[in-house]
Amino acid sequence: MKFKLDRFILAIIATIIFAYFFPQWGIEGSPFPISTVSSIGFFLIFFFYGLKLSPTQIKSGLYNWKLHVLVQLSTFLLFPLLILMFYPFVQTEEQHSFWLALLFMAALPSTVSSSVVMVSMARGNVPAAIFNASISGIIGILITPLWVGLFIEKTGAEFDYGSIYMNLILGIILPVILGIMLQKYGHQFAMTYSKQLTLFDKSVILLIIYKSFADSFYNNIFNSVNWLDFALLFVIVLAIFFIVFYIIGMIATKLRFSIEDKITAQFCGTKKSLVHGTIFYKILFKNVAASSLILLPLMIFHASQIFIISIIASKLAKREDHVLS
Repeated sequence: MKFKLDRFILAIIATIIFAYFFPQWGIEGSPFPISTVSSIGFFLIFFFYGLKLSPTQIKSGLYNWKLHVLVQLSTFLLFPLLILMFYPFVQTEEQHSFWLALLFMAALPSTVSSSVVMVSMARGNVPAAIFNASISGIIGILITPLWVGLFIEKTGAEFDYGSIYMNLILGIILPVILGIMLQKYGHQFAMTYSKQLTLFDKSVILLIIYKSFADSFYNNIFNSVNWLDFALLFVIVLAIFFIVFYIIGMIATKLRFSIEDKITAQFCGTKKSLVHGTIFYKILFKNVAASSLILLPLMIFHASQIFIISIIASKLAKREDHVLS
């Protein structure tokens, strides 16, 4: 089988390289209003998401509750608990920064688009994937700040739950609700131009990545990250992915899930959303020292999950149904 590197991953790499050579446009005080543009962009991302959301598919997914519970517990409990196991070994401030970045990644909700696409490619339970990916983003607004805030507060950084939840509601819930309310007028438009809207989503994410890395390069944040640290972080991220993937698989087998439900559980339960990650990052870590390092594990995980899951999905797509039924 031949596998091509995802174009979005290449775009992320190109954006980071661009930020390294031209950081001046992404820092505070830049003549380009990057913060304002990105905030408007994120509002539109979730507004269009509300336009595309299908109430019928959400309702149809409610009945498969065992699958949904497994996916959500894996996303918001299993992932963070794996990271929490290593907290007693964190001693230095640098180690705490990396550990906090891993916890942030682990506490994030599942991604929507790639989960559904990969489940569809692997011939899994697509309606259940849509339900879980959609509900995960809503649950994450409540759960992710709770996990992260518990350990940010120990650093002495300001962490106002009321302000954070208000920003998340205004930035995510409000545009989604507006999109749902206006589905009568805009649903067909959103579905017709779905590919163009996906391109818009990715463009906004690249803008946030550029800003965060431009700040880091301009302030020499990454000088403390050597190649050994980066390699170790890459190994840890991969290990976390495979541990969760196989634990979900074992539980799904014990619960006698169909192959379609098992695929959905493993694919949705191991995903972490870069869209939610970037907007949560802007809100949760604005007062945290070395916050620019926070996105590093998430971007490594994002690239890895797309590559690994695409390989698994391609293999599963060629299965014989009568063998696995």
